[in-house]
Amino acid sequence: MPTIAILSALPDEQAGLSAALQSATRIAHAGRTFQRGTLHGRDAVLALSGIGKVAAATTAAALIERFGADRIVFTGVAGGLGEGVRIGDVVVAQEMLQHDMDASPLFPRWEVPGYGRVRMACDPALTGRLLEAAHECLAAGAGDPVTQERAVRAAAVHAGLVASGDRFVSGAAEADALARTLRAAGHDVLAVEMEGAAVAQVCADHGVPFAAVRTISDRADDDAPRDFAHFVRTVAGRYADGIVGRLLQKL
Repeated sequence: MPTIAILSALPDEQAGLSAALQSATRIAHAGRTFQRGTLHGRDAVLALSGIGKVAAATTAAALIERFGADRIVFTGVAGGLGEGVRIGDVVVAQEMLQHDMDASPLFPRWEVPGYGRVRMACDPALTGRLLEAAHECLAAGAGDPVTQERAVRAAAVHAGLVASGDRFVSGAAEADALARTLRAAGHDVLAVEMEGAAVAQVCADHGVPFAAVRTISDRADDDAPRDFAHFVRTVAGRYADGIVGRLLQKL
């Protein structure tokens, strides 16, 4: 039976999924602990990559080569960069780029050497199902934890470009500069995080479908450290449970 891998950076981002995993076995490999079992009737393996592109890439490679994952889904939190992308919203990645990739003048800015492109596309079919699952989850959750805590308008789902880099973007000036620079080059980024583009590259190398969903924990501004910690604890895991659960039912 096909095995889907669910990958997150931090424990709280997939704590609920770990608790729901049936017939689970824990396997230590390559400096990581992997959990294998059945999730919503599907063979699944859960893993925590840790933070950053290298950690995410090595974990993704292990999921494919050691555990036979034939699809990888990343779930976690991100900082919002796009206009109209607010705290509590959900972003489903359609493409990924590395905002800190710069091998110029040998290659154009942001282009991944050896690939001839800046953006790594997520798998259209898997991403489409993930997007449906996100819409269904938020539509069913009128009393979702974000709305309850913030007393704000219902969370929205966005789909588009997500940027990754080995830096926690946490200042308003830095976030604005990053967004403006990328948009000026035609890259209208919705969110920023630290792992997804690396996993997308590994999956492209292996021909394995990849999709990613991120809950917006902050606006990558001066309040980011406080908001990030709060949302990882109280919100991201709950969204992961609902969205991933609905995705698995569609596969």
